[in-house]
Amino acid sequence: MSRILLGVAGGIAAYKACLLLRLFAEAGHQVTVVPTPSALEFVGETTWAALSGRPVHTQVWADAHQVPHVALGREADLVVVAPATADLLARAASGRADDLLTNILLTADCPVLMAPAMHTEMWLHPATRANVATLRERGVIVLDPDSGRLTGADTGPGRLPEPSEIEQVALALLEPGVADSARRRDLVGVRLTVSAGGTREAIDPVRYLGNASSGRMGMAIARGALLRGAEVTVVAGSITAEVPGGAELVRVTSTGDLAEAMAAVAPASDVIVMAAAPADFAPETVSDTKLKKEGDAGMVVRLTQTVDVLATLSRDRQRPGQVIVGFAAETAADVAQLLELGRVKLTRKGCDLLVLNDVSGGAVFGAADNTVTIIDPDGVVDQVAGDKNLVAHRILDAVATRRKSTR
Repeated sequence: MSRILLGVAGGIAAYKACLLLRLFAEAGHQVTVVPTPSALEFVGETTWAALSGRPVHTQVWADAHQVPHVALGREADLVVVAPATADLLARAASGRADDLLTNILLTADCPVLMAPAMHTEMWLHPATRANVATLRERGVIVLDPDSGRLTGADTGPGRLPEPSEIEQVALALLEPGVADSARRRDLVGVRLTVSAGGTREAIDPVRYLGNASSGRMGMAIARGALLRGAEVTVVAGSITAEVPGGAELVRVTSTGDLAEAMAAVAPASDVIVMAAAPADFAPETVSDTKLKKEGDAGMVVRLTQTVDVLATLSRDRQRPGQVIVGFAAETAADVAQLLELGRVKLTRKGCDLLVLNDVSGGAVFGAADNTVTIIDPDGVVDQVAGDKNLVAHRILDAVATRRKSTR
């Protein structure tokens, strides 16, 4: 159980912080809420107390013997501010300490995550952009807001990211080393494309061949890359995972669709991560009508190999310095066999890095955790086990190192 301090600034999106609080609590974390005085105009103290099951702290002067403006920040494992309004960002950037929350921001020595929410004009204003840059330079992790419907009829960038997305980023920051990776912002200016999910190969209008890929690993990579400053495109097949806000989405169905979409975006991509699970085989013919049962007879479906998307991307790459990462889901008797399978596949595919999964017994697909070995032509680069958001950042660490070595 981690101790999360949830700061809430005074914006209409404060109601979404109630949902975020519940997600943290249901995940087993201890959450202390510190709303600003203006936040209490939107959501009352009683609501925060009821949802957190803990006292709500609103004043520097309350419980003075416990020195809350220092103790709360020191005791937290993570501080999350959602929503972070333009006013809160400005006060934090200038080092103001005029309420309990800004006092805590000056005393916290744990990772601090801010999720901005405001009108588009406020988010795009040079003053806000400068404040965000200042906070990031000091090690605060500031999410970019989503684009969408704002208060009233306004639409544009400035919408608070969905609570489930903030939760995913926040919980990743509790993993060792992730906050340091996020603070580096080492992918600013990098265009990264990640494929995710499984493909569906039609048999007839209602049936298809597919696999159990959820897309969670690909979305974790997209989320991590956005946090580190990249411009991200997600090419998604069949997925159950949510697509992070801020990523451009391209939807595909079959392996052929995936190949076409990846070929279209590859020339402009500095990094390509093929985390999708494309089908290796597809029906040789597709019926135009639903195939009917006939007595007790079975069905024979002749299969043909699909295009090898990863090998094609590696072979046809045109962008200098482009880094291509492949994934290999293998069933191996032991680590030695897994590494040998990976070495052979890396050579055959021609990619720069290969992420090996041992999926024996149905492991990995759809799970929150993953265990991977990252290899390059020289051998093992990294081995990591844990939450897929942690694994994503370790993969991105390897990508960043590879990019430096090719410059």
